[in-house]
Amino acid sequence: MERIPLQKLCYEFNRHDTPRAQVAPGTRLTVESQDAFSGQIRTETDRRDKAAMPYSNPTTGPIYVEGAEKGDALAVTIHNIRPTRGECYTRTSDPKMLAEWLGTDCPHGTHICPISDEVIHWSDTVKIPYRPMLGCIGTAPDWGVPTTNPAGPHGGNMDIVEVAPGSTLYLPVYVPGALLYLGDAHAAMGHGELSASGLEMPAETEITVDLRKGWTIPGPRIESETELVCISSATPLERGIAQAYAWLILWMEADYGWNRWKAYDLLTHAGQISVGYYSSGAVAAKIAKRYL
Repeated sequence: MERIPLQKLCYEFNRHDTPRAQVAPGTRLTVESQDAFSGQIRTETDRRDKAAMPYSNPTTGPIYVEGAEKGDALAVTIHNIRPTRGECYTRTSDPKMLAEWLGTDCPHGTHICPISDEVIHWSDTVKIPYRPMLGCIGTAPDWGVPTTNPAGPHGGNMDIVEVAPGSTLYLPVYVPGALLYLGDAHAAMGHGELSASGLEMPAETEITVDLRKGWTIPGPRIESETELVCISSATPLERGIAQAYAWLILWMEADYGWNRWKAYDLLTHAGQISVGYYSSGAVAAKIAKRYL
């Protein structure tokens, strides 16, 4: 199996970057990534130094996929996400929009959590199930060079917990080769990612990269054994929810034969949402496959 080791960290989805690897559709590979703090936090006395590294969400890439062209979709199946240090890291930092109610005297709150036996040891008494996911994954747009901080139609910093082992993430292709980047692995994350930090970890992610020729999609989609998911990144959040549900309805219509208004009715009663980082507007709308 091909491996892409941790080397240069990327902070943009940049179509001008030299590919780290070139793979054929259907290739299975392992990608090493750094944690979202760029490796700056390893003890509870460490601090995030934004003067030295004023970015977030370092990714590994890009990966050039042979035959990928504008108008296609990349299909990234996530098989496994493993911690490379047996621990994860978080911090409270500042409460941002929550400061209206909580105040601004929030401690830095660096927190190191060991991982063992599929459990995150958040404290001596509190254990959190190990539920890894990728916070940041996307393709390079054909116009502009977005950083790894926001999310958008190309993917990016979505922080959607369904980008996890057992799921296939579909991403639009805008440039030859698609140019796939990924990183920002979390051992677990609550919906909303309130402190702007999940349980961050350096990781190795095992994926299969495939291609859907001529399958033009407006934004990221996820398919698992049990769900269909559409992701939107829009503000205010209520617009993102409406757009994600509309895209899901159109997917059900185009590929599953549903009348759009029947799908609209069904989702009103059986649809669910998943919220990424609350400040970014990333939100997913989903429906259980059993209804299809």
